[in-house]
Amino acid sequence: MDPLDIMLNLEKITLYYKPVISADTQLVDGYEVRAYFQENDGTLQSLDWFFEDATIPDDFRIELTHYIHQRALEVFAVQEQSKHLALFYDLRLLVRDNGQSLLTLLESEKIKGLDFKKIIIEIKEAHIPEKMDGIRKFTTYLKTLGIRVAVDVEQRNGSLNRLAMLAPSMIKVDTGFLKDDSLPHLFQDVHHSLGMLSRKIGAALLFKGISSYNQLNYAWRNGGQYYQGSYLKDSQPVFAEENCCQAKIKADFQNFVMFERKKVKAQLDLTNRINGLFKTMLPTIKPGVPYDEMIRSIGKSCSDFVFRVYICNGEGIQLSSNAEKNNKGEWELHQEGRNKNWSWRPFFFENIMRMNVEKKGILSDLYTDIEKTELIRTYSYPISEALYVFLDIPYGYLYEQDGLL
Repeated sequence: MDPLDIMLNLEKITLYYKPVISADTQLVDGYEVRAYFQENDGTLQSLDWFFEDATIPDDFRIELTHYIHQRALEVFAVQEQSKHLALFYDLRLLVRDNGQSLLTLLESEKIKGLDFKKIIIEIKEAHIPEKMDGIRKFTTYLKTLGIRVAVDVEQRNGSLNRLAMLAPSMIKVDTGFLKDDSLPHLFQDVHHSLGMLSRKIGAALLFKGISSYNQLNYAWRNGGQYYQGSYLKDSQPVFAEENCCQAKIKADFQNFVMFERKKVKAQLDLTNRINGLFKTMLPTIKPGVPYDEMIRSIGKSCSDFVFRVYICNGEGIQLSSNAEKNNKGEWELHQEGRNKNWSWRPFFFENIMRMNVEKKGILSDLYTDIEKTELIRTYSYPISEALYVFLDIPYGYLYEQDGLL
């Protein structure tokens, strides 16, 4: 498609509006503007490529951006929309006119009655330059006008520092990497940092590209306040009804809650089972017994659901060997684990403190074991005020139990 053909036939551009759904109300909270060009055969082609092609003159891209924004704002005003409207702005054009084209348009629409609080300017994190002074001044000015700023983080390794400095009102992330046959918990750490950052700076987390039940579940479990994608409601040339997918999302949310309750119950049942086992087993272990003898005894008592046992002190130093079950079901000692320091593990000291206070064991989240390269859980239990035993539970056992994966 020739960029010049587009600029000479702006009347062939059709605007679509992609709904943004609120998790709080399950209602449409706003719309993202998308632009398409109608070919001679009637087919519509997305114009996203136009703004990504650096060979297209800046004047063309600025003019097309202005045209799309102006038309969208006019439709928005005529229909007296109460929701918000998200407009994409290419930050790379900022150096060309300092954003004056956009600001002039917004100010002119404000005179006609546009409420700036309904407008979101969306930018891409990948377009943010290393030297951010100009960008920060621009986004700060938008905020002073009451306009919100959203940052689309297309790459999962995007710069958290740049996001923190801009402090947007919304952070957009994509669920497209998560396929239908994937297990959502495998990717929990992918957006953990973004979720933490969004809470610290007061930004809402929006998950886009949701095309399946699995992806909506992932967004729900990872703190998404807003959702967007074809699984809910795809973009269309009119503003979608406010409650267009409320019933669907409510039903899915109910399933999510039921599944999470089932998981929590399964984890509590396993925790209580092991706690009870330790209360009857520990008194049978003679005082002063060597640590390696103790873990071998514990391993044999828990052999049907554990493959590795070891003991650490409160500083994270491993005092025992690793007692590991081999393929024959026999327990062997591996000396290389002794004296390793596990204090670097996330939540290690938090769990130590919890065990000291609650006087009971803790079951970890799912994580990938470095040596076995498979998903496992670890159960930790306080065997004294200074000693803690750790039991690694294999994927095979977790898979067989309902609700532990």
